[in-house]
Amino acid sequence: MLVINIYYTGKDGSARAFAKEMTESGLVDRIRQEEGNLGYEYFFPVDHEETILLIDKWKNQEALDFHHKTDMMKQIAVLREKYKLKMKVERYQGE
Repeated sequence: MLVINIYYTGKDGSARAFAKEMTESGLVDRIRQEEGNLGYEYFFPVDHEETILLIDKWKNQEALDFHHKTDMMKQIAVLREKYKLKMKVERYQGE
């Protein structure tokens, strides 16, 4: 299993607005339905109001690679740009 933690940081509530649009647009549900997706959840750190954490879990590298080639990735990139977010990525591999 792969676990990808992505910290999105913005200004004036933009990170939370990004997560809200991702959810309301249906992108989150579509990602969760992809073959090999084991979880896709947003969290809000208590001590960093301008940051959200995405915990993204995949069965294996092949499933993640397939996800990265989908049109959804282009839509996510457009939204990241729209909200002017910075990203920090952590990657963990488990069993």
